[in-house]
Amino acid sequence: MKSKKILVLCGGWTSEREVSLRSGEAVYQALIKMGYHATKVDFSHQIINDLKQYEPDLVFNALHGQYGEDGRVQGLLDILEIPYTHSGVLASAICMDKVITRKLCQIEGVLSPQYEILHKNSIELNKQKFFKIDKPFVIKPINEGSSVGVEVIMPNSKFDIADFSWQYGDEMILESYIAGQEVHVAVMDGKALGAIEVRPHGLFYDYKCKYTQGMTDYIMPAEISDEKYQEVLNQAEKCFKAVGCRGIARVDFILNSKNSGDNKFYLLEVNTHPGFTATSLVPKIAQHVGISFEQIVEFLVKNAYFG
Repeated sequence: MKSKKILVLCGGWTSEREVSLRSGEAVYQALIKMGYHATKVDFSHQIINDLKQYEPDLVFNALHGQYGEDGRVQGLLDILEIPYTHSGVLASAICMDKVITRKLCQIEGVLSPQYEILHKNSIELNKQKFFKIDKPFVIKPINEGSSVGVEVIMPNSKFDIADFSWQYGDEMILESYIAGQEVHVAVMDGKALGAIEVRPHGLFYDYKCKYTQGMTDYIMPAEISDEKYQEVLNQAEKCFKAVGCRGIARVDFILNSKNSGDNKFYLLEVNTHPGFTATSLVPKIAQHVGISFEQIVEFLVKNAYFG
């Protein structure tokens, strides 16, 4: 494998560009450290030319967000018959859409928060002000990652949807806010490695808390009962299988353990391209069970596939 040419794709032009650049740099350095023949490329509209120029034997996909994580770059690589890391076209497209992900996982008995879909055009035309879901609720994009565009509307928040500036597509999810513990599970080749609890210093685990050191406390393993710990690992494996993931993924839940909650897990999302930054969760979980950052990267390289 170390004689093969590996192209690390990162960057791009979406809202998650900076995170992807950091993930790509960390992966690139790990590959070089292990003796791989690696090159790092900033993903752009010239991607076809870049692939022709470097002629990689495989691509390490360190992209986050649209184009790199939603099945589109995977489809391109399939057409060019270049193996790549992480999930394929279908699983990537499914997991980028939070609604479809939840519907598929629900078939396997995995719960998700109550939600409704709001259409931007309908809001603008009708000045929609009435929802089925009462405050507190969360507004989030259907197909963005890293908590981009997420807003939490608490009971005392002044909020009018007609005045809400929305920049993330024609649709948005409005879902019930669940008070509890955020628990994230790393799944590697279909097997859950462990579950970490995140305790952000802000209202929720937003972009700033995710990528600013010192803004979040990480508890590994998550401080839940042994029974609930095994339960969330099992649920994560069900989600991984239901949506057809490959390689490594992260499955995010909220345990409704506060304010007289029902103590059940609710699925937030499945991330087919979890981060590889200094604050990323999958490396923290893997390290706890004796798997180094380099070993994760090497696993993905050795399990890169085409189609």
